[in-house]
Amino acid sequence: MLNKLLNRLEEWLIATLIAGATLVIFVAVVHRFLSGIPYIQDYTVQLNLSWAQELCIFMFVWMAKFGAAYGVRTGIHVGVDVVLRKLKGPSYRGLVVFGLLAGALFTGTVAYLGGTFVWEISHTDQTSADLEIPMWWVYLCVPLGSSLMCFRFLQVAVSFLKTGELPHHDHSHVEGVEEVKA
Repeated sequence: MLNKLLNRLEEWLIATLIAGATLVIFVAVVHRFLSGIPYIQDYTVQLNLSWAQELCIFMFVWMAKFGAAYGVRTGIHVGVDVVLRKLKGPSYRGLVVFGLLAGALFTGTVAYLGGTFVWEISHTDQTSADLEIPMWWVYLCVPLGSSLMCFRFLQVAVSFLKTGELPHHDHSHVEGVEEVKA
C-alpha cells in the first residue's frame, strides 16, 4: 500500500514537473516571438518572464533526481552489465547484489551529504537570482531524490534476493496498448 502510494507520487511528480517545464518554456518562447512584432510588443513588454529559464532549470533538476529513482525501480536506469550477462550462478548473483548495495551506499551517502548541505544553507539568506526563492528549496531535491534512489536500490536488491530477477523494461511495450494476436 505504502509502496504503491510512493510509486504513484514519484510518477506524478515527474510527469507534473516535465509538463510544467514544457508549458513554461512554450509560454516564454511565444512571449519572446510576440515581443518582436510591432504593435503587439507594446503589450508583451509589460509581461516579465525573465524568471522562466531559472524555473525550468530547477524543475528539470528535480525531475532528473526523481527520474533516476524511477529508473532504478523500473530497470531503465543506466547500468554496465555486458560482462555481468556472461556470468552464471553464484558469481552473477554476488556481483548483482554487490552492485545494488554499492548503488545504495553511494546514493545514501549523497543523500546524507546533501541533507547536511541543505541544513547549512537553510540558515543563510541565499536566494535564487530571478525567482528569489530560498536556495535550500532548490537543493532539497538532492537529499530527497537520493534517499528515494537509495530506497529503490535496496528494494531491487531485496526483490532480486527473493526472486533472482531484476526489473526489466520492455522497450516494445506501450502501456494501455494491447497486442493483437493473429
